[in-house]
Amino acid sequence: MKRTVVRSLSFATTLVLLSAPAFAEEGDAKAGKLAFNNACRTCHSVDEGDNRLGPNLHAIIGRDAGSEDYKYSPAMADSDVVWDAENLDQFIENPEGLIPGNNMKPYGGISDPAIRARIVAYLSDAGGEGDEEGETGEGE
Repeated sequence: MKRTVVRSLSFATTLVLLSAPAFAEEGDAKAGKLAFNNACRTCHSVDEGDNRLGPNLHAIIGRDAGSEDYKYSPAMADSDVVWDAENLDQFIENPEGLIPGNNMKPYGGISDPAIRARIVAYLSDAGGEGDEEGETGEGE
């Protein structure tokens, strides 16, 4: 009898541990959306073609900097940067450090690597498709 209880508990523990990554991924997606909405959404959208004060960031991974239909600064348009996770992280941390002379002022960057990682993960996830206008990510 004792062995059956131990096996059952062991099996239940294994199931919980195996399902933990799924919960973490869902949490990370929500955290990424919230971080994006809090830090970037005032000027940027992830909806294709929806340029605001800044260009849309839909499907930004793999895109050449300054390549969308938008009036970029000469520094951005003439840069040789291709947006990948590493370049996005560097730019979100310190725009002037990656592309001096860009028009991201007064944005000064995000120093917290965890917040930057969430934003990059969100932007990497299919361009953030499905983001509805007016969603803030709060209370979800």
